Amino acid sequence: MSMPKLSYTVWFLLLVIALVVSVLCNLSLGSVSIPLKDTFAVFLGNSPEKESWKYIITDYRVPKALTAILVGGGLAVSGLLMQTLFRNPLAGPFVLGISSGASLGAALLLMGTSLLAGYTTIELSNSFSLAIAASIGSFLVLFVVLVVANRVRDTMALLIIGLMFGSITAALVSVLAYFSNAAQLQRFIFWSFGSVGNLSWAQLGMLTAVVTIGLLITLFSLKSLNAFLLGENYAKSLGVSLKTSKYAIIIATGLLAGGITAFAGPIAFVGLAVPHLTRQLFHTMDHKVLVPAVFLYGGILMLLCDTIAQLPNSAQVLPINAITSLIGAPVVIWLLVKKRRLFF
Repeated sequence: MSMPKLSYTVWFLLLVIALVVSVLCNLSLGSVSIPLKDTFAVFLGNSPEKESWKYIITDYRVPKALTAILVGGGLAVSGLLMQTLFRNPLAGPFVLGISSGASLGAALLLMGTSLLAGYTTIELSNSFSLAIAASIGSFLVLFVVLVVANRVRDTMALLIIGLMFGSITAALVSVLAYFSNAAQLQRFIFWSFGSVGNLSWAQLGMLTAVVTIGLLITLFSLKSLNAFLLGENYAKSLGVSLKTSKYAIIIATGLLAGGITAFAGPIAFVGLAVPHLTRQLFHTMDHKVLVPAVFLYGGILMLLCDTIAQLPNSAQVLPINAITSLIGAPVVIWLLVKKRRLFF
C-alpha cells in the first residue's frame, strides 16, 4: 500500500523540522547550557553573552552535531541496504564483518604494541592514526568479502560468511586484549563505547567525503534495490546485473559502515532499528522514498541519543553506544512481539 505523494511531502517536512529541532537541542544542551538566543547570535555573527560560548558552539558542538547526523544517517542507510540485499529484517550494517574489521584495526593499534616488543610505540592519542588503522581494518575485510562475493552466488551464504568473518576478527581482538596491559585495554574499551564528539573539522571533512561517496553509490543503485525486493530472478528479468549490483551495494555499505566505525567507533542498533521505524511511518518499499527518509530519521535519532548521553547540566558523558542500544533494542523487540509487518 502506497501513500499519496502529498503525504510523503508532509512526512519529509516533519522529519526536516524534527531534524532542525534536534540540532538546536543538541547545540544548546550539554555540560554548559547555552540559551537559544545566544546560539542564534553565534550563527548570525554576533557575540553571545559569554565569549566562551562561541568557542563551545563553533569548535565543539557544531562538529559534534554534524557528525551525529552523518553517523546516524549513514548507519541507517547501510542497514537498509543490508536488509534489502539479504531480504532479512534482522540484517544490519555490520553483518558482513566490516565493523569487526575496523575494531581489529583499532585493537592492533591500541593493544598490539604489547606483542611488538622492540618497535617504536605509536602515539596512541593521535585520533587520526586510530581512524586510519580502523579504516584499513574495515577495508581489508571489505576486500575479502568482495572476493568471496565473486565466488559465492547464494546471498544467504554470503551473509553467513560475513558473520564468520566477524567472529574471526572478534576472536583476534580477544587474543590482543588478553595480552594487553590495563592502560591499553582501557583505551580500546573507551573507543568501543563510540563517540561523535571527538572529531576535528579536518576529520569531519574526511568522514563527510566517505559518507557522501557511499550515499552516491546508493542513489545509483535505487533501481537494483527495488528489484531485489522481488527476488534475484525477477531482478535479472528486469535487466539488472546481479553481480554488479551486489558489488555496488556491498561497497556502499562498506564505505558507510566502515568509515563511520573508523571515525566514531562501533555504534549499535541504529542501522537495524531505523529502517523498520521508517517503513512503519511511510508504509512503502520504494527506495527512492526510503533512502532519504531513513537518512533523516537516523540523523534525528543519533542527535537525540547524543543529547541524552551528554547528560545536560552535568559534566558526565554516557557512552553513546549504550544509549543507542537502550533505545534500539526495545524497538526491535516491540516490532517482533507485536508482529508488525516487517515488509520481508
